[in-house]
Parts: sequence; structure tokens; C-alpha cells
Amino acid sequence: MTGTRTRIRSNLQSTVRDLQRRKARGRRGLAVVEGVRLVEEALAAGLEFKGALVSPELARTTRGQALTAELASHAVAVEEVGSRTFGDLAGTDTPQGILAIVQPRTWALTDIATGPLLVVDGVQDPGNVGTLIRTAHALGASASLLLRGSADPMNPKALRAAMGATFRHPVVQLDDGPFITWARERGFTLWAAAADGAPLPRALDSRTSPKELIAVIVGNEGAGIRPQLNEIAAQRVAIPLARGAESLNVAVATGILLYEVLRGR
Repeated sequence: MTGTRTRIRSNLQSTVRDLQRRKARGRRGLAVVEGVRLVEEALAAGLEFKGALVSPELARTTRGQALTAELASHAVAVEEVGSRTFGDLAGTDTPQGILAIVQPRTWALTDIATGPLLVVDGVQDPGNVGTLIRTAHALGASASLLLRGSADPMNPKALRAAMGATFRHPVVQLDDGPFITWARERGFTLWAAAADGAPLPRALDSRTSPKELIAVIVGNEGAGIRPQLNEIAAQRVAIPLARGAESLNVAVATGILLYEVLRGR
């Protein structure tokens, strides 16, 4: 019995360490979720759990105790580790005492319903990518497409920033060519966010129909959207800013753009 428990302990901890690398997450189709709220969201979304690591800190709150019981009711293997070991594995400065290994749903272009969507071009910060996914989900976009150069949506920081949206909102990673072909076949009109674009009110007035399918493309805060995507965009759109204001965070700008596009459906 002791030998079995040791093997489980070793496997779970080594898997968590392995999944800190993007290549390992992609190869294994697994991700690490950290924190009480995110594990609760993963359970509520019906994800498959491969196991969980908990530290003594989790049992110090009523919510943590309830989560432990919930994991047990789903027959999730739970391993208790010391605070120091847990701190070495955790990705936050003040961990809440739980890490879980889950198998997120894999989305494809065929899973995307007709409707406005978000296209992320080369946003490299995982926190921004997670916030973009959370924003798109909250505002009712049909999906988020992440083009090459974008951060991994299964990065632990991205998952925390998305606050569980990644478990319910379709997120597809693909290259430019397949995206462009698919968007043309589906009849999407591409709007590229750009500081020198047409003011948003004017762009909205130019829509041919409230039912026009729009894909909002946002890019890296430093470099912006790549030229090849700008070239095929039907509209370059800018958010009018107050005098002296240089720019908005990409997630904030995306929230404004999506809200206006979706409001005008």
C-alpha cells in the first residue's frame, strides 16, 4: 500500500512539473489549474480530472473543505503534500493550497457557431490572452481564435486570468492560412484594431447589415497586427481616445470593440 501511494505521489508531482512546459501541455493534452475558484470552475464545467495536489492551507477554510469533499465525490485522486513542496509547484506567490491536473476540451473550427468572434494575433502575454478569452466569453462572442505567436491559453497564468472561461468558451489555435480560408468560406468580415483606423462609430455606421458576421482582430500591443492580416481586413478600426492618451491595454480595447459589435447585432 505504501509503495502504491508513493508511486501516485511521484506521478502527480512529476506531471505538474512537466506541464509547466508548453510542449508538454500540447503533447499530453493536459493542463494544471491552481486555486479554489479555478478548480471549482473546472468541476462545474465537467472536465476530466487526472488528480489533485493539496496542502494543509486548503483545509483551513470552509470553502476549501467543501472543495475537498467535492473532489472526493467525483472520485478524483487527491494527494496531500507539505506547504514547502506545494509552494515549489505552485505558480502563485500566495497559493491557496490546491493544484489539479485536468484534461481541457479540445475545440475545432467546426465547433464554432455563427456569430461575431475574436481573433488574437500574436499577443504574447499569457495574462492578456486569458483576459481576452474571459472578455470574449462574457460579451457573447462565438469563439476566440488564437493565431501563431500568441501565448498558450493553457498556460497557468492564462487560465487564472480567464477565470474559468476557457473551460466553456471555444478557443481554437491555428495558423494564418487555415484561418483566412475558413473566414472567407464562412463569410466573415474582418475588422482589424489599429490606432490609425476609422473611428469606431463610423465603422459601426458602415455595416451593411446588423447580421453581418464580424471577426475582430487584435494584435500585439507593441507590434500590432501583422501586415498580411491588415491587408485582408475589410475595415481598420480605432477607438477614439482623449487628447494626450496614447493607447489602451489590448484587453480593454477588445472589450470596447466586442461590446459595440455585439450590441449592434
